[in-house]
Amino acid sequence: MNSEKENFQEKNHTKKSLIYRFSQFVGFLLGARFFVAALLTLALYVSTFFLFNQDESFRKFVFDFKVHGIIFCTVVTILAGGIINQFYDFEKDHIVKPFRTRIQSFIKQKYFLYAYLALSVISLGVAWMISHNVFIFFIVYQFFMWFYSHKLSRILILNNLTFVSLTLYPFFGMMVYYETFSKKVLLMAVFLFLILLCIDIVKDTLTKSVDKAFGYTTIPNYFGNKTADAIIVSLLMITMAVSMKLILRTGIAGFMAYYFAAGLFIFILCIYLIISHSRRNNFFIINILRFWVFAGIIAMLLSGLEGKL
Repeated sequence: MNSEKENFQEKNHTKKSLIYRFSQFVGFLLGARFFVAALLTLALYVSTFFLFNQDESFRKFVFDFKVHGIIFCTVVTILAGGIINQFYDFEKDHIVKPFRTRIQSFIKQKYFLYAYLALSVISLGVAWMISHNVFIFFIVYQFFMWFYSHKLSRILILNNLTFVSLTLYPFFGMMVYYETFSKKVLLMAVFLFLILLCIDIVKDTLTKSVDKAFGYTTIPNYFGNKTADAIIVSLLMITMAVSMKLILRTGIAGFMAYYFAAGLFIFILCIYLIISHSRRNNFFIINILRFWVFAGIIAMLLSGLEGKL
């Protein structure tokens, strides 16, 4: 009887241990923002091959280990940036993202810091092996990732501009690497910058009171919701103008032309939701715009395949 009881307790302990380890694993993925990094990896590969890389064949691109190394360093740096950001925002996230912080509580904060240091060293080590210029590029990237989390995320307007700029920084690096400078690429960069800026400001309207309590000076809690809404509407209207310019002046065609044309209706819908002045609508706007960024990656992939075939 005692033997059966001991076996049952041992199995129960093993089951709890597995659940605990799995929770630690999920907590680490959420802390490092693994899923954001995975999406950015897809975006980098699609944009690099179909937008920035104008001359290389697919075979040459596959065996261009320097490009793969740069993308690897980028992804590892983003994972490290996600970890250090959640370290600084830990108290705020307890209120804003209770489920995520509950999962992350299975891992001590010191282990997140160890992971941050390890990922940063790995990224810089690989960057050094590629070239000294790439190493400097990632030193700058990592510094501003840390500085954003430590200081800039609390400063009015700079927090939004820095966050969006850091998101686009790897794409700028690839553009410089391939020396792909054109009106079309510039307008597409402006288009993406404006969408990401809108997402970040709308996100701040949802965390307005919490941001104020923890000392984050954002557009909604400094200027008020009405001014924030007016800024978002203005940014969306500018984005629509950029979309029209891309369609009419750059000779863009195929799936990308359909994407930018359909985007006009998406942005009109978002403007309507903002004018309605509902907190729930702001949540919908964020998800609509995030989906539209993902749709842009797919449209670029399909347009690129159409052009290559």
